[in-house]
Amino acid sequence: MTSAVLLPSRDSPHVDPDLVARDDWVEVKLTRSFMRNGRLALHSASMVIPVFLAILYNDVNNTALLCWGLAAVVMTLARYRVINIYHRAYANADAARLREFMVRYSWTWTMSAAIWGASMFLYFRKAPVYDQFICLLVLAGMAGFAVGAFSASWRCFVGYINGLVGSTLVAVIYSVGLERPFTGTVQTYSLVVLVLIYWGAIRMAGRRFHQGQRKTLELQFANKILIASLTEKTRTALEAVQTKNRFMASAAHDLRQPVHALSLYADWLRAEPELVAQITPKIVQSTRAVNELFNSLFDLAKLDSGAVEVGWQAVELSEVVAELELQYAPMAREKGLQLRTRVVQARAISDRVLLKRLLGNLLSNAVRHTVRGGVLIAVRRRRSGLCIEIWDTGVGVAPEHQQAIFQEFYRVTAHNGTEEGFGLGLSIVSRLCESLNHPLTMHSRPGKGTVFRLVLQPFDDAAGVPQPSVQPV
Repeated sequence: MTSAVLLPSRDSPHVDPDLVARDDWVEVKLTRSFMRNGRLALHSASMVIPVFLAILYNDVNNTALLCWGLAAVVMTLARYRVINIYHRAYANADAARLREFMVRYSWTWTMSAAIWGASMFLYFRKAPVYDQFICLLVLAGMAGFAVGAFSASWRCFVGYINGLVGSTLVAVIYSVGLERPFTGTVQTYSLVVLVLIYWGAIRMAGRRFHQGQRKTLELQFANKILIASLTEKTRTALEAVQTKNRFMASAAHDLRQPVHALSLYADWLRAEPELVAQITPKIVQSTRAVNELFNSLFDLAKLDSGAVEVGWQAVELSEVVAELELQYAPMAREKGLQLRTRVVQARAISDRVLLKRLLGNLLSNAVRHTVRGGVLIAVRRRRSGLCIEIWDTGVGVAPEHQQAIFQEFYRVTAHNGTEEGFGLGLSIVSRLCESLNHPLTMHSRPGKGTVFRLVLQPFDDAAGVPQPSVQPV
């Protein structure tokens, strides 16, 4: 006798979702295996019914025998209908619907077994001993057959065995105790004990078979998850190699251009020193490009090291915007653009240096890809917190590129009148947003412009400033 174990509800927060997924997968596989075997078991039962009728005909009450045969045929047809319902509506269902199906129709297996066990009322101590032996052998074989055919569904297996043994015991006890009281032999009384022993043995064998199937399926599920994990890791590793190769190729390409230009300008200046006024600005521009690329690479390398130290503090956003305006206004004027600001007085919790670098990359990107109009940086209060917005009237980004532009060295096809960058700015922005836990959203319309929105947590005097921490990137 097994003791009941109280398990937490599947919806309980203490239940591991992975275990729930595994149990659901195993339940689906077991139910499908059970239904595959169910049709074969029905075919066997259908062939045994006429054999039963032929053996007992004229040896027992023929009217009772035909009534029993009719009941057996009706239950067999009912089980065929249940199997057809399964294949029509539940063959590809999830675990929840399959459980509902089994709860609704499992009684048909119990009732069918009970009808077979009730055949004992017809022949026990009535038919010739040889006929009784054959019929009892058929019932024992059906119980043994159920171990392999029905144990995949523990509910149906237990119902089937209990129905078969229960009705058999009722028939034996009725015959010995009521129909012909106290006229049985020791062998007759021993039959009850043998049935009980056989019932316990069959239940034990069915439980072990069921547990073996479940363990096998759980191992299959674990292997499936492991293979999926290895496949995902392999894919990630291949993507990392491709990214590294693209990174190295793009970095070498972007670095070669200004360095080659510096070499040409230096040779030109050496050959014609009197052109120093014309050549010097070009040398400065090329040097600035090399310096900008190295700074971006150093920033990316620092972020790629796995962690960045964030010094949390109360940052006055108006001061940060004023510094950015002072730094990027000349760049905008050089392109004939207007850089405007619209700021509310507010303090946010952030790292001043990292926040300024983040916003600087967004501003540089906006100025670089804007031909006419201007750029606006605004600080506004929203329900979600403080919001820093950077608007531009630039070329915009098509929807198919809006995720990829945050990858290293990814650049959309150059637009006329815009400067081509290194493809590192938005990658750095994305990683800094993760480190600072500042959500970033983007909306863009090709040919109309782009807006980036950065959400920050307002500074609360009562809460104070968080301690400096190392944030994973």
